Parts: sequence; structure tokens; C-alpha cells
Amino acid sequence: MSKLITERKYSFTLPAGKKKERLDVFLTGAMENATRTRIQKLIDAGCVTVNQTTPKANYQVKPSDLIEVTIPVSPRPETLEGEDIPLNIIYEDDYFLIINKPPDMVVHPSLGHFTGTLVNALLFYSDQLSESNDEDARPGIVHRIDKDTSGLLVVAKDEVTHAELSKQFFHHTIEREYWAIVWGKFKEPEGVIRSYITRSKKDRKKFTMSEADGKHAVTHYRVLKEFDFLTLVALNLETGRTHQIRVHMAGTGHPIFGDETYGGRVIHTGVQYPKLRARVENLLEMIPRQALHAKTLGFIHPHTRQPIRFESELPYDMQTILDEIEIPEDVE
Repeated sequence: MSKLITERKYSFTLPAGKKKERLDVFLTGAMENATRTRIQKLIDAGCVTVNQTTPKANYQVKPSDLIEVTIPVSPRPETLEGEDIPLNIIYEDDYFLIINKPPDMVVHPSLGHFTGTLVNALLFYSDQLSESNDEDARPGIVHRIDKDTSGLLVVAKDEVTHAELSKQFFHHTIEREYWAIVWGKFKEPEGVIRSYITRSKKDRKKFTMSEADGKHAVTHYRVLKEFDFLTLVALNLETGRTHQIRVHMAGTGHPIFGDETYGGRVIHTGVQYPKLRARVENLLEMIPRQALHAKTLGFIHPHTRQPIRFESELPYDMQTILDEIEIPEDVE
């Protein structure tokens, strides 16, 4: 009989030669699928030790430190259960739902996220969802977006609808537009980014642009508004690779603001001006995730065969960033 696992333990050390780094920042980068908010909760709960003492989140990690993380693990439920979690449904008919997913919500159950997901919320809301055709238990889920990306998702109510929508995604005929707040200004107001995307050889949790290896990826961008050091940009996917937008923005020198994994929390401007640096740090505190939102979703209705298109408002955190950065400030 196998032993029931109730916790998982991890050990880390900062590589020799690396500069000191905040504990929460270091662990967010070191642990797969971690967010800074979740890491801070683990630290507050005493699940993180440094040299066998319990530190604060702002502790500066040194190469000689031994960092140990203990994460309580809930056993995977044999059957998925519905949970009374609010859903922002912007459209519903007999065949599908359009959900505006908030940030910090996992789409479907996975290791470490067996509850509190969009699927759990959907199962509570409706008993009419397309059946899962794999062991990962994803009833209704036609496509996904990252946990910390907000925005529109289509959820199928039956297998025929699911298959028809999946076909449109496969043939890249779905209209998908994302809005993102990114670092810096573009040389051209619009353009196309083409590359291959492959898993990073330095960090297997990340992906990177490549000239020949991996999967072909195409992203179209259009500048919507420029600010002093940030840009609001619209992004249309021609392909749908893992982390595609985040990788393409970072690879072209415009990481998404707040994106811990791809350099979006590194301050790219204002280092020489204390007031400007403080302003940037304040903006980063307002958004503990990548400033990326799936704003538009369009496709051919699987049954009426008519084009249908949906749009959503920017979430509160992204809109707050835009409102704040509009306010002029003396940086001297």
C-alpha cells in the first residue's frame, strides 16, 4: 500500500555569484506555477525556512543560505465536485458560455490545484457541460489561459459544440485579441513577431524565442497608447503556443509589466531618478501578476454558422495602472 502524501518538501540555494534577492521574489522564480502572492502566504504561514529559521518575505537571500519549503498537499479527489464560486458570465445560450475569468483563477484541476478552479465553479453552476475526454478532467473547457491572465474563455455545453469550437481553434480561425501593458516604446506602431518558441535550456519552467527550434509562433501587435515608460498594446494571436505573448514581448525587449517569469518586475527605467523609481515600484505593487487580458473572442457559432464576437472590460488592476500612469509627476 502506498503512503499517503500530505506534504511536499523543496530545498533551494541561491547560485554562487548571484546578487542578493528578496526571498519571495527568489522563490517565485524558482518554483513552478508559483505566484508571488502564494509564496508570501506560505512564508506568512511558516512553511518557508532559511537556515532553519522562519524569515519574512523581504529577507535578502544569500548564496550560502539553505531555503526549505514545505507545502501541504491535499489528496486528489476521485471525482470533481462543484464549488459555489462566482462566475462572470457575459453570454450564454443552449450551446456554450462565455466566461470573463478573473486573474488568480486556475482554469482546470492540476497538481496542487484540485479545488477552486473554473471547472469546479462550472460544475456547481450547470450540469450541462461537454464531457471530459481525457484523464485530466476538463469538462466544458475548450481552451485555456494562464492562471494570472484574465479574460474571455468559451465553455462548451455538449460534445458537438466542443468539437466544432476545437476545430476552429486548431485551424486558427478564432479571433483572439489580448491587451497588455508592456515596458518601453515600440519603434513601429504595429508589426508582426515571428519566431519559434521552445523550452528554455537554462530554466525548464520557461519558454524562449528561437530561430529554428520548437513550434512556429506568430503574434501581431498594435500600439494603442504610449506613456512615459509603458505602452498599452493590442496583441492578436495567429498561433496559440504556451506563454506565446509573454515570450514574444520579453524576447523583443518589451516584457509585460508585472510578469515575474519573463522580466516584467525588473525595473527597466528611472533607476537614476529616485522619484521615478519609487513611482514604478508603487505601480508594481498594484499588480502582482502580468498585466495581460484576453479582451476579445470571436468565432463562427457552431450551430447558427453566423459570426459572433465578444469583448470585455479591462480588469480593475490593469485599469488602475493606466489611470495612475496618466497622472503627470515631477521625477527630478
